[in-house]
Amino acid sequence: MFALLVGVGLLTLALDQGSKLWALATLTPGEPRDLLGPVVRLNLIRNAGAAFSLGDGVTWLLTIVALGIVVWVGRAARRVGHPWWAVTLGMLLGGAIGNLLDRILREPGFGRGHVVDFIDYAGLFIGNIADIAIVAAAVFGALLAMRGIPLEGVTHGRHEADHVVQDEEGDHV
Repeated sequence: MFALLVGVGLLTLALDQGSKLWALATLTPGEPRDLLGPVVRLNLIRNAGAAFSLGDGVTWLLTIVALGIVVWVGRAARRVGHPWWAVTLGMLLGGAIGNLLDRILREPGFGRGHVVDFIDYAGLFIGNIADIAIVAAAVFGALLAMRGIPLEGVTHGRHEADHVVQDEEGDHV
């Protein structure tokens, strides 16, 4: 499962960083282009905040949170025993690293860099591939948890009632 998690993480990171390089080379800030009509447009911005441009003045805190997510996923990766959890955490890892790299390496400086966003959802918010991966990971993680699928991939602690056998008269054996 570790290899699957790392593979999904690397694929997510490559798609995110590659699409950001493409956006920076191709798009001009303030000149949106329709992709799927007015519903999805390409619109290059530099985002100092988080999703929905929240947290504009606390970029350093968002950097620390992203780093914490990367460390947590790295530690949890050793316990993953279910393929869907590997995919979920791989997407979370790749997305978190993608935006973390922007915050570390891009202007205005280390730990305060602005994230490259370019996918405009009907003017409601603008995001990137990393954001899509992070949201998808949150949805998948919630679904896995609701279905009772543990990170480790096995269920422990079955009730004794699950093992009760009855004879023909209904007596417990």
